[in-house]
Amino acid sequence: MKRAFTASAALLLSLLPAGVLAKPVTDCALRDAPFSTESPIVDLLLSPPAKAMLEADAPEIFTALPPRFFTTQAPTFAAILNVKALAKMKNLPDDQMAALDAKLRALPVTAADKVARCARYDDDRPTIILPKGKPRLLIFEKINGFRDGPSVDAARAAFQAMAQRKGWAVVVSDKGGVMTPALLRQFDAVVWNNVSGDVLTLAQRAAFKAYIEQGGGYVAVHGSSGDPSTFWPWYVDTLVGTQFAGHPMDPQFQDARVVIEGRSHPVAAGLPGEWVMNDEWYSFTANPRPGSTIVAMLDEGSYKPGALAMGDHPIAWTRCVGKGRVFYSGIGHRPETYAAPHYVTMLENAVTWASSRRSACPPVTPPAG
Repeated sequence: MKRAFTASAALLLSLLPAGVLAKPVTDCALRDAPFSTESPIVDLLLSPPAKAMLEADAPEIFTALPPRFFTTQAPTFAAILNVKALAKMKNLPDDQMAALDAKLRALPVTAADKVARCARYDDDRPTIILPKGKPRLLIFEKINGFRDGPSVDAARAAFQAMAQRKGWAVVVSDKGGVMTPALLRQFDAVVWNNVSGDVLTLAQRAAFKAYIEQGGGYVAVHGSSGDPSTFWPWYVDTLVGTQFAGHPMDPQFQDARVVIEGRSHPVAAGLPGEWVMNDEWYSFTANPRPGSTIVAMLDEGSYKPGALAMGDHPIAWTRCVGKGRVFYSGIGHRPETYAAPHYVTMLENAVTWASSRRSACPPVTPPAG
């Protein structure tokens, strides 16, 4: 069953089919993958033999984090963690992990395992009718990993306010089924709103990748930069250009100086050269500068990154992926950031830039050093 929606300027529509039973998903990326210490924890917990093996051979895993991190109902931290990462946290011996990995890989992946692994995905496909002549924006909010409700809600409200000011047509969906070629081609840009966890099936991945490479726009904030364990290399390596590595916890929220590097970039229009704001400051596994145009940097001397110091620390940047325009910002854990005037200006500029096929990607910033 399909439902039709029309969107007018500044109207937010939630594509959450009520009372509709979707067909089970069968093409999730890890459906046939062998059990291993690199599997998402949730897939091990969903298998009684794999869970029993964990409990017997590595019980320390379950004390690495609070019990709420080990739920099997999405959204769950267990979807963005693996045994290898938790073993490092607990300083477990390599030989113990190697033996556990071998035992896990020897387990058969049953039909029931495949069903359980794919259950957190969906293929709900709404029918969308959008007005012509207006920038059209999809705000995508499917989350299988960590969902910070206040951040998601505040970001959505900020984009809604932008739509009211700018005359955009906006649709909101937390369903992976919106990622089809026919639906995506109706949008000028897709915003990934603090998306965490692997959320797209193989067909949906292919549709979204083609949409970007063929000229679609992508804007993503904070938690959308990948997770401690990420299972779609193209997304982190090519689209975003790096992956979340961590953030300080002592304290978690700090004042830091944001410095605009790409002052001539359209995303920086109307912004001061620098400002101080309070947030949870991400560090990344690799510097995204190669292949990116850096819009904003963090002054690491203005806060305490600790062991997560990067030295050269981009926090917002753009990329060209095929014909597509990509913007990512690591700012945005605290709901208050989405009401901060300078950040609102940056995000509004980013959507305007990413959603226009007339926008050109400026020359790539050369690597530091």
